Amino acid sequence: MKNRVTGLGGFFFKTKNPDKVKDWYKTHLGLNTDQYGCTFWWKDKKGNDCSTQWSPFKEDTTYFKPSEKQFMMNFRVENLTELLAALKKEGVTIIGKMEEYDYGKFGWILDPEGNKIELWEPVDKAFL
Repeated sequence: MKNRVTGLGGFFFKTKNPDKVKDWYKTHLGLNTDQYGCTFWWKDKKGNDCSTQWSPFKEDTTYFKPSEKQFMMNFRVENLTELLAALKKEGVTIIGKMEEYDYGKFGWILDPEGNKIELWEPVDKAFL
């Protein structure tokens, strides 16, 4: 597989009060926040519109399970089906089943430290 990760898709972290945190980042750092956090738009080398998501989650979220860490990274990938198959052959822990939505495909793995990593094959045009 030539390209695995193509960029950072998002950074998600736990907090006591996601709304207060979003307001603070909006007020003090100028993030254009909404109910999910903040979406950063950029263009790839080919000029395609791409996004990276920054999102605070409630501290009791189960979305990061089985990891007990306070954060989860999301990486953009080109071919999630192929990548998950390759990672499985390499002995990487795969979490759950791949999920597909109109904005992309998602899969999850654990790194050696127990950090849950979300892999996203995006359909950025679904957000435009």
